[in-house]
Amino acid sequence: MARTPSTMMLSLGTKAPTFRLPDPFGRTWSLADFESAPALLVAFICNHCPFVKHVQGGFAELAKEYQERGVAVVGISSNDFVAYPDDSPKAMAEEIRVAGYTFPYLVDETQQVAKDYGAACTPDFFLFDGSQQLVYRGQMDGSRPGNEVPVTGEDLRQALEAVLAGRPVPEKQKPSLGCNIKWKAGNEPGYSGG
Repeated sequence: MARTPSTMMLSLGTKAPTFRLPDPFGRTWSLADFESAPALLVAFICNHCPFVKHVQGGFAELAKEYQERGVAVVGISSNDFVAYPDDSPKAMAEEIRVAGYTFPYLVDETQQVAKDYGAACTPDFFLFDGSQQLVYRGQMDGSRPGNEVPVTGEDLRQALEAVLAGRPVPEKQKPSLGCNIKWKAGNEPGYSGG
């Protein structure tokens, strides 16, 4: 498995890049659907990545817990699902059921949303405040497959608690680490053809 870190290139304070994406059931969701939430958590995830599988249960619990407190949570899969059928919309629908996801899990077929957010790996997390300005990007916690660190969501929880309490989120943030997003041939960020 390729170990790819977050780019951390989306600057803190940046307005959430807009999106309009379908879920596997045919409903289309947009950024505007979440504008009344006190915080918005956007997670770039997929079905087959061992890093996502490692945090899957903990992330599903964290998402449900904070959704109950009004936080909007959105999962986005940007992988090339033609080359990686385990990440197809049909497989995403099954993943929602198996993982117990309580949030919209959206299909970024063109991969443009991943590019707009500067997402590089799965999982890659972006937290926005009530004005949809970026306050946190990076890891859920320090747990990785095989490192024996428990999945707690510590880093993400601290950021969420700060936003919900109206406190600033510390600017020292650690990149996530995961599998690289499976870009379509010629669609990689920075690719200019030739």
